[in-house]
Amino acid sequence: MVQVEVRPPVAPTAVLDHPLRAAFRAASRRLPGLAVVLTLAAAAVPLGRLVPVVGGPVFGILLGVLAGLLIPAVRSERCRPGYTFAGKTLLQLSIVVLGTGLSLQQVAHVGSSSLPVMLGTLALALGGAWLFGRLLGVRGDTQTLIGVGTAICGASAIAATTAAINPKRSSVAYALATIFTFNVVAVLTFPPLGHLMGLSPEAFGLWAGTAINDTSSVVAAGYAYSQQAGDQAIVVKLTRSLMLVPIVLTLVLLKSRRDARTSATQRLPWRKLVPLFLIGFVAASGLRSAGLVPLSWLPALSTIGTFLITSALVAIGLSLRPKELRDAGPRPLLLGAILWVLVAAGSLAIQSFS
Repeated sequence: MVQVEVRPPVAPTAVLDHPLRAAFRAASRRLPGLAVVLTLAAAAVPLGRLVPVVGGPVFGILLGVLAGLLIPAVRSERCRPGYTFAGKTLLQLSIVVLGTGLSLQQVAHVGSSSLPVMLGTLALALGGAWLFGRLLGVRGDTQTLIGVGTAICGASAIAATTAAINPKRSSVAYALATIFTFNVVAVLTFPPLGHLMGLSPEAFGLWAGTAINDTSSVVAAGYAYSQQAGDQAIVVKLTRSLMLVPIVLTLVLLKSRRDARTSATQRLPWRKLVPLFLIGFVAASGLRSAGLVPLSWLPALSTIGTFLITSALVAIGLSLRPKELRDAGPRPLLLGAILWVLVAAGSLAIQSFS
């Protein structure tokens, strides 16, 4: 006699609950690492406000590195899923939120007179990164990140590029350290140099907005010179941030083509060519320009964006190994110095001829 095993029917809710259970398990795996990241970011953001020339993102990666060195438990495999999530997803989300700070009306108000300076310094930074990076032996991700960070907007540009090309952690850390170093030098030297050269507030604002990288440092230098110079510098800086879109798209296209060649396929999915976070950045900027983002929301959105980018950089710092930095040596810093001088001198030179 053959026995037939009769199994009870699977409840429809069990099938439906399966994706939810998988999502819950993924979230649970991320919680330990995210808890570490958010705790350190909550300390880094106020420190960045106290010392704006350094900024929350730089404090974030520093605290991440220090925590990893002093507390071995935070480098356990149990924390790694949370660090991976913060270093990628939160990083991409931060770029979308920061897009709300860019109004196309402000960009238009700057006028065509400032465009030659911005485009000229952009070409100098990117071309200089290519040329001097080759001469110094600083290639690959580090060369790209230092060039884009110097050309556009410091930590924000490095974050957007990181989200697009997924570079090594040591490259991100070195690029941020380089940008931070010359931000400090610029804040301390630009105002007295501007007065020594007799620059008008508009000329100084254009100089600071094109030759200083992070927004906090642009604000510090601009308003140290004068109120009018500070106002001009901020608008120039916002306009300069628009360059993120074509630069990141170009980098993604180049990376996708390289990946396609190595995988023996020529198909390039549109999501790789146009990352969702970049679409979100443009959409957020469009909403701000259309007046659909109330002005009263902007301080909170700026704080959220800064917190997210700081959290992502904390995660990168926690994952970083000091040996990776030591192996790179001083050459990336020298590349950053050369590019900074090129952009600062080029901005003044182009202004004098325009």
